Amino acid sequence: MNTEETPIPQPTTTTPLWQVLTGLGLLFLLMILVAELDAGIAAWFRARNVDKNPWEYPLTAAAVGLLANWILHRTKTYAYVKPGVRTELFLKIGLVLLGARISLGDIMSKGLGGLLQAVIMVSSVFFFTWWLAGKFQLPATLKAVMATAVSVCGVSAAIAAAGAVLAKKEEVTYVTALVIITALPMMVLMPWIADLLGLSPAVAGGWFGGNIDTTAAVVGAGTMYGPDAQAVAAVVKMAQNVFIGVAAFLLAVYFVTKVERKPGEKPSAAVIWQRFPKFVLGFVLLSILTSFGVFSADALKALGTLSKWAFALAFIAIGMELSVRDLQGMGWKPLAVYMAATVFNTLLALGVAWLIFGFWGL
Repeated sequence: MNTEETPIPQPTTTTPLWQVLTGLGLLFLLMILVAELDAGIAAWFRARNVDKNPWEYPLTAAAVGLLANWILHRTKTYAYVKPGVRTELFLKIGLVLLGARISLGDIMSKGLGGLLQAVIMVSSVFFFTWWLAGKFQLPATLKAVMATAVSVCGVSAAIAAAGAVLAKKEEVTYVTALVIITALPMMVLMPWIADLLGLSPAVAGGWFGGNIDTTAAVVGAGTMYGPDAQAVAAVVKMAQNVFIGVAAFLLAVYFVTKVERKPGEKPSAAVIWQRFPKFVLGFVLLSILTSFGVFSADALKALGTLSKWAFALAFIAIGMELSVRDLQGMGWKPLAVYMAATVFNTLLALGVAWLIFGFWGL
């Protein structure tokens, strides 16, 4: 008599390929819609003598994603496309391609002021946000993502930090939503405030670059204030972007050796390497190649366009995945920390920009 138990078949959890393709197809159709809307909005502003579109494309993409989110849930078809909504994948692709915009030669040739401000701002804002989030007892992973996003460069830095600390998806979505929501009003208001304060173009550009969390919004604010402000703002933000890889590596080391370390455990370099988000290496590699002049001007333009499309897909996906219920479940504390950190960042960036580009004239 056979006494062995017959194994019970386990249900498969493989996602049907057609659902993945349906979700991706919908995303690409929505991306085309975003491109048309972005072009139309830009033309509307140009007709009114505003050369730079103040309504940057990430906001359009997120709004389109939110509308699609609502329609899909209302029609009960969201589950059929959800497997193809790969937010993290598109963010990582966009971040890698973003490295082509970072040229250390450009940063050094345009003066050390931007690099000096980046060092001061990134370190000060990161530790202030980390400290404040600790006082509000936020989870360590949320602290890391939020502190990196506010101090370095918004969404790109947030996704790099999330990979290093294994943050929850809803934490990344929450911080990303806050970055997007605050970018537009800051881009519009800061040039107006700078004009009221009588700031020079260099000081204003340093303020914009050190404070606004998205690169597109930084360039937009600088453009509104003038070409000199735009040049300084772009350099300062470029210098801060350099710290994406540094932040990801240090966070990986800290979480492995401190936050998640068990009593008696000795984390090895292999464990740290396993935790380190590998896609950041692609960002660093493209930055190095750009710094050595490997890419032609046309190639850099093409890489920049691809990065823009990848981020557009990511912001559409963020809108499609955004759940008000999940955000409400996180409570008011993360919002309070983020807004307080943003105010601190704004005031500190103004003082540091005045000191470096005004008083010292670097």
